[in-house]
Amino acid sequence: MSRIAAPAGRAELLGCPVDRLDMGQTVRRCLEQVEQRRYGQHLCINAAKLVAMHEDPSLMAVARDCSLVSADGQSVVWASRLLGLGLPERVAGIDLMGELFAAAERDGHSVYVLGAQAEALRTAMARLRERHPRLAVAGSRDGFFSTAEEAEVAAGVRASGADMLFVAMSSPRKERFLAEHGEAMGVPFVMGVGGSIDVLAGHTRRAPRAWQKTGMEWLYRLLQEPRRLAPRYARTNLRFLGLVAREALAWPRAAAQRRLCGQPPSSSE
Repeated sequence: MSRIAAPAGRAELLGCPVDRLDMGQTVRRCLEQVEQRRYGQHLCINAAKLVAMHEDPSLMAVARDCSLVSADGQSVVWASRLLGLGLPERVAGIDLMGELFAAAERDGHSVYVLGAQAEALRTAMARLRERHPRLAVAGSRDGFFSTAEEAEVAAGVRASGADMLFVAMSSPRKERFLAEHGEAMGVPFVMGVGGSIDVLAGHTRRAPRAWQKTGMEWLYRLLQEPRRLAPRYARTNLRFLGLVAREALAWPRAAAQRRLCGQPPSSSE
């Protein structure tokens, strides 16, 4: 299976490519990819993932190789506007997953879900079938397998003949798994969905809509698990703010240098 090319006209936020697409446009692009039968990976980015990319260049390389990159976190959208990149809206991975399940049922595309704990996966798949009774489920498998078993797991996905693959594993494990085995699995569209299957199963609560609209979903999660998340959020949020501030301060110097060299201004100037 050939690989689909990344689209033109992307923004670049803190070195990471991001597509200037709203939810509807993203769904259409994903479905076009399935219909073209060419492999491509969708990636969701938030503040924590952007920080991780700056700490691990191999993750940034994965992002540059993805066919679609969406702003999962509201902080990413706000940063893009501060830096003049103008991303239209947040495209949350869990919402995109739901839209794609509905579209797959409507259009007759089959799906495979890989990852999460076995119990959560069973519950999520039962709920998925209730919500989308005509959805073709090519298969599912929990995420508890060793590195030595990865090739066998990938072969199972390939044998399923799925049109869409949703990988419910944590970062950076899912990015590394897809970088190693993604194209060989023969699925046109693959997408990392992190903990979204746990939410679908009811094992994790998602923030109410009002919290989501105001960009405070991260605070809702923090209030649920303060001991686990507080140190991580403190480190990544401060690091993200520092990266954005450095980028903002570098603008005037970069723009002046381009003018001195006779180069046209960038799209963010």
